[in-house]
Amino acid sequence: MAHLDNSQASNERRTLQSLPKSNVFTQNLPADAAFATPKDSHSAPRQTLGPRMVKEALYTYVRPDAQGEAELLAVSQRALQDIGLKEEEAETEEFKDVVAGRKILTWDEEKPDEGIYPWAQCYGGYQFGQWAGQLGDGRAISLFETTNPSTGTRYEIQLKGAGRTPYSRFADGRAVLRSSIREFVVSEYLNAIGIPTTRALALTLNKGSKIMRERVEPGAIVTRFAQSWIRFGTFDLQRIRGDRKTLRTLADYTAEHVYGGWDKLPSKLPTGDAKETHSQASTGISKDTIEGDGLEAENRYVRLYRAILRANAQTVAKWQAYGFMNGVLNTDNTSILGLSIDFGPFAFLDTFDPTYTPNHDDHMLRYSYRNQPTIIWWNLVRLGEALGELMGAGAKVDEGVFVEKGVTEEEADELVKRAEGVIDRCGEEYKAVFLAEYKRVMTSRLGLKTQKDSDFEVLMSELLDCLEAFELDFHHAFRRLSAISLEDVDAEDKRRDVAGRFFKENDAPRQEADSRQRIGKWLGKWAERVKEDWGEGKDAERQAAMHTVNPKFVPRSWILDELIERVEKKDEREILRHIMKLSLSPFEENWGWDESEEERFCGDVPKYKGMMQCSCSS
Repeated sequence: MAHLDNSQASNERRTLQSLPKSNVFTQNLPADAAFATPKDSHSAPRQTLGPRMVKEALYTYVRPDAQGEAELLAVSQRALQDIGLKEEEAETEEFKDVVAGRKILTWDEEKPDEGIYPWAQCYGGYQFGQWAGQLGDGRAISLFETTNPSTGTRYEIQLKGAGRTPYSRFADGRAVLRSSIREFVVSEYLNAIGIPTTRALALTLNKGSKIMRERVEPGAIVTRFAQSWIRFGTFDLQRIRGDRKTLRTLADYTAEHVYGGWDKLPSKLPTGDAKETHSQASTGISKDTIEGDGLEAENRYVRLYRAILRANAQTVAKWQAYGFMNGVLNTDNTSILGLSIDFGPFAFLDTFDPTYTPNHDDHMLRYSYRNQPTIIWWNLVRLGEALGELMGAGAKVDEGVFVEKGVTEEEADELVKRAEGVIDRCGEEYKAVFLAEYKRVMTSRLGLKTQKDSDFEVLMSELLDCLEAFELDFHHAFRRLSAISLEDVDAEDKRRDVAGRFFKENDAPRQEADSRQRIGKWLGKWAERVKEDWGEGKDAERQAAMHTVNPKFVPRSWILDELIERVEKKDEREILRHIMKLSLSPFEENWGWDESEEERFCGDVPKYKGMMQCSCSS
């Protein structure tokens, strides 16, 4: 999911008009019967669309509702590239009108039965562990799908903050500039460091708009895109409602159109084979293949569950390895593709504190850093329950009676046991995939080529223990480690001296301090492993490799707060462009901007601005 290089994505750049467009989602899934066609929705007074309950449907046609004078604040050049748009296209009035919700590019009122009309998705979710009912795209409206001609990747383009939908409940369907800046920056940053994520193409300010949150704030729209916006909560809602037909349709759509076909889905992992856990090995299986027999029979819906499980296990492993927290991992904020999605009170660790949560409403620390792997598994169990009937049916999943009426009373116990067995077995797979990916990324961040069983405890765990015990900066530790040569740490006194680099400037303890001694001891063990993997005289090569996985720039909470203040209150625009330059290329040593400003944003966290928290409101 990381960004593509120029050779992959720039061969065939198009205009907005000439990009291939589709509406696979709305063509294959059931529409809101109250407004069954685009014409029905477009002709209706907006207030009649809702908010309201929408059943036996996965979306409603709804048009964007532009507000205020539009000012295009920023466009991600990387996003333009990955979609397949020419850079100069972002300067056109048509582009500005589309991303501001002022123009429906793909539909004509005079030809209402043709073209592609915008829509909002229907889903539910468990929020903070409790069922929250119907939720849905309350302020997100998908415009169309587009396929990059060079890569063949299809994306669903969406406006966030473009007005009320049937799923807005008691809200206004708007997004404030504050949260929009945060999502715009972090989406592109996560992609730049190789973490699967939804993306951000453009940021538009609705000048003159006044949105009431804790205070009156200006509104904005983020134009964002993803290969799919389907969430666990999309399945949850159909299961809670007992809508078997829609749930099965959704599962089939996910396998066939999101994952690329049933034959692309993975089979079981080889028992005890951790090396296979980060890949989609053993694909090419026919739709009708049943693996195993009896209560361990696994049909194609189990393979779908495994694919979703592996994608999410790999993503949360990367979050942990890079110190990222979503802040609100409800099931409606968990992607079936394992994408980082719906950014509210997210944050990156400053000092290493496993109990930290960036969400100031999360009093039980449910979504703290250390709990994220557990919570993603909790969400996966809820998804397993939603798919339970389909997975538990085994070889009978396509029999006519089951398809029409479900399981008989006589078969219920067997179905439940088989489904529970699947979830239990997949729990072990989740752990294996998570650990394999976490160790892979951490091995790379530590500058090693190979993995030894002892590395997890001797190097990874001990380093994190040191960072926690001495309240050291998580990100600086890896970047500064990248610059250390073997000669720097080839003697005990040198190692104690180098240990001082991990502390804040002018805050390093004396040479004889226990903290220096402990870090120095760790550096000695690390150097031994580096020698094993690289040999002598390879410092430059190893350091270069480490600099490609250990970013210098991280969009920390204090940086985003300053950015918001300067854009919103001081009408500065250039600062957003500069911060995006750092975000899109975070591994660089410098960016050709103001050197002192670059170093300030990449340096120590200012006093009293570390480990900040914020609310869910946006």
